Amino acid sequence: MKRPGRELANRPLHFIWMVDCSGSMSGDKISAANYAIKDAIPGMRQAAEENPNAQLLVRALRFDNGASWITPAPTPVEDFDWDPLDAAGLTAMGAAYGLLCDQLEMPPMPERALPPVIVMLSDGNPTDEYKANLDRLLKLAWGKKAVRIAIAIGNDVDRAILEEFTCNPELVLKAENAAQLSSMIKWASTVAKQVSSPVSMAVTSDTDGGDMPIDISGIPSGDASVSVW
Repeated sequence: MKRPGRELANRPLHFIWMVDCSGSMSGDKISAANYAIKDAIPGMRQAAEENPNAQLLVRALRFDNGASWITPAPTPVEDFDWDPLDAAGLTAMGAAYGLLCDQLEMPPMPERALPPVIVMLSDGNPTDEYKANLDRLLKLAWGKKAVRIAIAIGNDVDRAILEEFTCNPELVLKAENAAQLSSMIKWASTVAKQVSSPVSMAVTSDTDGGDMPIDISGIPSGDASVSVW
């Protein structure tokens, strides 16, 4: 079986946004998510400029009644922009996992990439069968290697379902208002810088790849006293 890893220089780093666009996200939630992701892009570009040994490629997918790629192909961060999303429909999280798995196979993912960073935003629970595609994701070489972060928006999310995705309860963040969501999205967008640091690149350069160390000390907590969701 092919394994991820290999060379250190000029390795691609795929950063993927997974955005819940179900009806319950309409209004303030999707507006806050749109603003926060767009606001995070300049910082991602700056971080990419500071590390010439990695090529940061960004794309996004949405899920509602089904799932679809917003960005057809991985896009260099300097060319990536964010067009506002709308929200309506159900929460086809399982379909989103299926699309993600198709792109984490080798190919199209190269063997010599850095571990992908996948950030999922959701305010609800799956309305389709998600277990089979999630199991597939966690068995793929790059699915296991990926840094998987979930941001639970509001109080209606089953945290246990998001922990199944991250496999790490500390990487399930909870946003109770727009300010918290903005802070958490901004933090998540900086994880690519950690993954592409010289120390992290060395950890993933051997045949087995090793586990990706992520510093979670900077995860923002925000002010929950102004909860609106």
